[in-house]
Amino acid sequence: MSILGTIFLIVSIIFAGFLILPFCIVLLSRFYKDPVANKPFSKKEADFGCIITAYKNEEITKPGVQALLKQTYKNFEIYLVCDGCDFEDYGIYDDRLTVFVPKPHLNLKAKSIIHAMDNFKRAHEYTVVLDADNLTHPDFLAQLNKYVQEGHRSVQGQRTAKNLDSVYACADATGEFYKNYIERLVPYLVKSSSVISGSGMAVKTDLYRAYLDSPEIQQGKEKWKKMLQEDKILQNFLLRKNEKIAYAWDAIVYDEKVTTGEQVETQRSRWLYSYFQNLPNSTGIFLRGLIGLSWNQILFGLITFSPPLFILIFLAGTLAIAGLFFNLKASMLLFTSLAIFAGTILWTLKLSKAPKEIWSALWGLPLFVLKQVTALGKMANPNKNFKHTEHKRPVSIDEVLENTNEK
Repeated sequence: MSILGTIFLIVSIIFAGFLILPFCIVLLSRFYKDPVANKPFSKKEADFGCIITAYKNEEITKPGVQALLKQTYKNFEIYLVCDGCDFEDYGIYDDRLTVFVPKPHLNLKAKSIIHAMDNFKRAHEYTVVLDADNLTHPDFLAQLNKYVQEGHRSVQGQRTAKNLDSVYACADATGEFYKNYIERLVPYLVKSSSVISGSGMAVKTDLYRAYLDSPEIQQGKEKWKKMLQEDKILQNFLLRKNEKIAYAWDAIVYDEKVTTGEQVETQRSRWLYSYFQNLPNSTGIFLRGLIGLSWNQILFGLITFSPPLFILIFLAGTLAIAGLFFNLKASMLLFTSLAIFAGTILWTLKLSKAPKEIWSALWGLPLFVLKQVTALGKMANPNKNFKHTEHKRPVSIDEVLENTNEK
């Protein structure tokens, strides 16, 4: 029993560490300021190639294309890849827009990005990647440019909700507010790297091309839905080189949030599968940081290794209850850590100035968690169960800005 008790205590300390880490780094970040955020817009403009990837639905991309065309920034081109689509006339005409309809179908986001880059009109300095449903704030590219002009080779913008019209959407947005603060802004502020969101980022084009030529992408093209998510391959590629990924809080991209339980299962099953796939990479980056004494890699490795929130809370809670029967000190440590973790979530929502819809829908978080639990069961057969998340709500950037009082 003494050996089991020791093992239980060690495991409890590890879980307590993951629960307390967010509070510690948020507290640390309060002593730092973003040296770029409050600078005026730069008169020097980098050349951005903006890639939008769509799958089987070109209509959902039109508000996003129109939002990009309304940018206050001028030096950019738009490359829209409509994979699996079949139409004769896209219907939006602008010299800055190039539309591709690949034949045969590509069926993979990475292949769509490669297709666009192979057909760039010119050698763009930076490549920006956006999803089909994304809407960019009018100052999105101008904000990214501020960080680019300070020498950052990779910059993640802030993805935030464009719809808060259901309990599930609010719960999804709550998680993103938390992750934007804990996994993106805070690491950047304390001199580490932001976790990449999957869209809304700008990367030096030669660096991005090197990532696309990496073995993980080349091999992944043959794995279909079992391929590790592109954003994780990209951040792993950058961090292995000890590149720092900046986070531009004011470079805002509006993203459609899930509205039904079925969408939660569809989306989270892919994300969970990718998390477990990525554990060896997170561990490797952390160990690289320890060996090379790189704070950038150490903190990034810890953050990306940390279990998904619902798994962390469930396992820590289970251990805390079990500890009441044979290790009271470990149990008290875990209950205290859970309380600190819950407080940290509320703290980050306050620091993020989350809208009232988020606060009023916090009661729905257990429903969202339950759907994530059921999503675990869909990880066994990715090619069968992983489906593309359908976006069916075209809304203009003007409507979103009006609803968020930013117009």
